[in-house]
Amino acid sequence: MTRPLTHHVMPGFTGHTASGHRTADPYGKLMEERILLLGTPIDETSANDLIAQFMYLEHRAPDRDIALYVNSPGGSFHAMSAIYDTLRFVTCEVETVCLGRADGTAALLLAAGTPGKRYVLPGARLVIRQPALPEPAEGSASDLAVQAEELSRVRDRIEDMLARHTHRTPEQVRSDIERDTVLDARAAVKYGLADRILAERESPRPTPGAR
Repeated sequence: MTRPLTHHVMPGFTGHTASGHRTADPYGKLMEERILLLGTPIDETSANDLIAQFMYLEHRAPDRDIALYVNSPGGSFHAMSAIYDTLRFVTCEVETVCLGRADGTAALLLAAGTPGKRYVLPGARLVIRQPALPEPAEGSASDLAVQAEELSRVRDRIEDMLARHTHRTPEQVRSDIERDTVLDARAAVKYGLADRILAERESPRPTPGAR
């Protein structure tokens, strides 16, 4: 069994309030502004963290947008699928922003954002690819056949997601993920993974969810 990857915890900071000092952490401050960050490989731990935050923010304000910032090398398809289903399940519209990288399954999450609200920064790098087994396949012939069938099912799901969100044909997507396809910001928009390049922060930028 693959263990969740270790995550680094960002140190907190102390702020001044009317009632004295209060210790906070950057992730908590971002969530107050309805901004979530996927800045690690995608595994069960990061998926559960994001799912909990999505559900909490929807409960607090179901009619306000949530912003998901992505800088991830991708990871587990099944963990990504749980985030993907949650992103599409919540009533809030979800703005997605790639800063840095979005590889493999992370690129799928970027593309799954609300149409018209999917952004990339100028230096972003995205990769779309077919799935692979996380470790060398071992076992009996029957076990290997089951793994091959599951890998084929996952590939079909990835092709379906990419075709749905990029409006490319399934045949083109199938060809494009046969090998890694690397896209810069402009190419990602052209491909349909994002809607616009954010060349600079809009000033003043509205709080996510402001209608």
